[in-house]
Amino acid sequence: MVDIASVVGRRVWDSRARPTVEVDVELADGAHGRAIAPAGASMGSGEAADLRDGGLAFGGLDVRKALASVAGPIASALKGMDAADQASVDATLLRLDGTAQFKHLGGNAAIATSLAVLRASAVSASLPLHAYLSEGRPVRIPVPEIQILGGGAHAGRRVDIQDFLVVCPSARSFAEALDRTAEVYRAAGKLLRDSGRLHGVADEGGFWPAFSTNEEGLELLLRAIEGAGYTPGDDVHIALDVAASDFGRDGRYKLGLEGRELDRDAMAEMLLGWLDRFPILSIEDPFAEDDPEGFRRFAKAVGSRVQIVGDDLLVTDADRIRHAAREGLVNCALIKPNQIGTVTGTKAAIDAARATGMAAIVSARSGETEDTAIVDLAVGWDAGQFKVGSIARGERTAKWNEMLRVEEALGAAAPYAGWGAFPMTKKGS
Repeated sequence: MVDIASVVGRRVWDSRARPTVEVDVELADGAHGRAIAPAGASMGSGEAADLRDGGLAFGGLDVRKALASVAGPIASALKGMDAADQASVDATLLRLDGTAQFKHLGGNAAIATSLAVLRASAVSASLPLHAYLSEGRPVRIPVPEIQILGGGAHAGRRVDIQDFLVVCPSARSFAEALDRTAEVYRAAGKLLRDSGRLHGVADEGGFWPAFSTNEEGLELLLRAIEGAGYTPGDDVHIALDVAASDFGRDGRYKLGLEGRELDRDAMAEMLLGWLDRFPILSIEDPFAEDDPEGFRRFAKAVGSRVQIVGDDLLVTDADRIRHAAREGLVNCALIKPNQIGTVTGTKAAIDAARATGMAAIVSARSGETEDTAIVDLAVGWDAGQFKVGSIARGERTAKWNEMLRVEEALGAAAPYAGWGAFPMTKKGS
């Protein structure tokens, strides 16, 4: 048992030039832990709520109120608690707030504190964080899902689909998967520049394109894979984050880029057509969070052809994950620690996914920092898949590079997850 000696918060900055919360935790034995809260742009209604100040400063996004939560009730309640008892620490945070979504203390204050306590405990135990979390159980290096083109809320909604990504389950290692992705990224950038359709980069480092239709993103990505010298559907697959909650409501979907509105059946027909014509391995949030019937029908139609990922629908909530499994809505859960607000809640969500036969993807947010804690969560809890945006921008590469270091350090003790990370039967699995 090592007591928490102090909890200190400060305002730092995320990748969108917005204030966020950093927390330092000091233990009685001198061990120190630090963590920073990320922030999302495309957010589910059930997420833990960031506490922002409102008003004029920084567009109302300052975090002085959240920092007051850290300096006041959180620091007072946690001082003297056993840092290794993460469940009690997190239960205390929830009790102090009184709501599941941290509407009073702020989800940003809660997750930064929870992760900082976790890190301090690992330091106190003289273990890398991933080893502290795995507790000696076998682990794998996860398959990266990496954005090449950004759209939706991450790129001024110039393209309705939020993320066009690539996945390399057939690679022999995480390092090789990054190599393939980097070549595809370079090829995509050249294609966009040569055709005059490149408008810069989006929030997560993917290229910001100028397309006339959403399908052009898939067509360009296919050409980029081939242009990089790889075989689509073998060496490199495509993944999509539709983020349909951003443009769908009550079973209807407005595609602003194409100036048309689809009902859920027409939306499903469009997606099924893409599955027939492109090597798509994974589709995230193909329907809005208020349209479980859309998810249900789509899952029944595609069977085991594709990984269907729930993000806004599930918001890293174990109960929602179990419900979605019972209802046959998705076969993979996206895991974002700040959606649920605590380490304990995040672990419960991964455990629920595993217990119900779902795959899991540990994911970053669009507003990120240099904090690499999710690397250790993905490895230590053997998630199998990992998503942090593109292969560009420092807040993204910090995580990819840290995973490379972990892969090197663990060597043969942590094989690349590859096809085994996915919930459906595929060749090579």
